[in-house]
Amino acid sequence: MHFTRARDLVVAGVLATGVVYLLVTTSYGDLPSIPRLAGVTLLVLAIVEAALGASLRSRIRDRGRDRRRPVQALTAARAVALAKASSLLGAIMLGAWLAMLGYVLPRRAELTAAAADTPGVIIGVGCSAVLIGAALYLEWCCQTPDDQDNQPPEYRSGPAA
Repeated sequence: MHFTRARDLVVAGVLATGVVYLLVTTSYGDLPSIPRLAGVTLLVLAIVEAALGASLRSRIRDRGRDRRRPVQALTAARAVALAKASSLLGAIMLGAWLAMLGYVLPRRAELTAAAADTPGVIIGVGCSAVLIGAALYLEWCCQTPDDQDNQPPEYRSGPAA
């Protein structure tokens, strides 16, 4: 299994941006107002993933010294699957929120609804970006020192051997 590639996330985000922008331009007047805290659920998921990553990282690093809480391979695989799915979700949502921002920001002076939606959209953009970072951190935390030897040079972290 390879680490999540930035280009995969960028492609998903750009596609989401295009699709959502087309939908918003054609039907913005029919959409309900955006709650200010609409994107906070992504932040909650990011916090959970960052905490899980920190926990797994310490357990994986201490695997030789602390036999009480070893990380099972299936647990690590599930965490990596969660991280990959969450980073993709974050990229798609970031694209969607950026499309909304691209629509409401220039129109907030002329449309009251756009002015009211702008803070919620900005919070959504920030929370989506934080989710991407937390998901990539969780994925990074699940690697073992042995993983470095099995990765091609462009996927290795740290100094080249």
